[in-house]
Amino acid sequence: MLNSDQLIIFLAIIREGNTVGAARRLKLDHSTVSRRLSALEAELGTRLFDRSPRGLAPTPAASSLITHAERVESELILAAGSVGQRDTNISGTVRLATPEIFGTFLVAPNIAELRERYPELTLELAPETRSISLSKREADIAISVRQPPRGRLVARKLVDYRLGLYAAPSYLDRHPPIRSRADLDDHAFVSYVDELVDFPELLALNQARLGGKTVFRSSSSMAQQAAVASGIGIGMLHALAAEQDSRLTRLLPEEMEARRTYWLVLHADLQRVPRVRAVIEFLDGLVRRMQASF
Repeated sequence: MLNSDQLIIFLAIIREGNTVGAARRLKLDHSTVSRRLSALEAELGTRLFDRSPRGLAPTPAASSLITHAERVESELILAAGSVGQRDTNISGTVRLATPEIFGTFLVAPNIAELRERYPELTLELAPETRSISLSKREADIAISVRQPPRGRLVARKLVDYRLGLYAAPSYLDRHPPIRSRADLDDHAFVSYVDELVDFPELLALNQARLGGKTVFRSSSSMAQQAAVASGIGIGMLHALAAEQDSRLTRLLPEEMEARRTYWLVLHADLQRVPRVRAVIEFLDGLVRRMQASF
């Protein structure tokens, strides 16, 4: 007879692509994962994965099982949340995936507040420029710069944010003055490595269609800010971080400003889980207090 442990292992293998990654995700021995997969295939009387040196490829039988296994997983999550709600102590681990600037300049500096409120709650912060899959349980909550497509994800607008043009005084002292957008054609720029960024929304400088020469590229927003602060060139930076940096000067605020939106996204099954709700309330509170910084 099928059991939930077998199905959870099955989903972990689907998401990781191999038993080694599944074992690491579930904190089990590799041999245990392999044994339970074999038991599941024997129980079903069919092969779920084709084995190859590149990993495990789902068979049609596995594809048809995914929806049912995810339904079981969802019920287990809801059950755990319901039991946890009876306990006044919110505990456990929540993984939060955010854009680099949001996580580094908003969440991390204020994490002591969450810890003081919920001593038994552990937050795992993953500041990323790549896309995170909530359906694969790579995170419990995501802050995204793009509204996700409809599906089993729940999304709402969290806050708008600004990007502006910045340079270091040392750069400005060595180069022609910047009085208008047209003057930017004679200057050096810092930007993203386009093909390493999953979200076009981050490429504000590229989309501004400015002249000039790009002298440094990085997939990291923080690396770009550090490069601009060093005096190498001009960059389109997040106001949330750049306005806190005394090494930077804002340029052409009336002409060169881009506005984007942060979206709060989570899997529908996690909406009522107390530890997840606690982190969402923490984020909402931070955004309300720091509204002017965005």
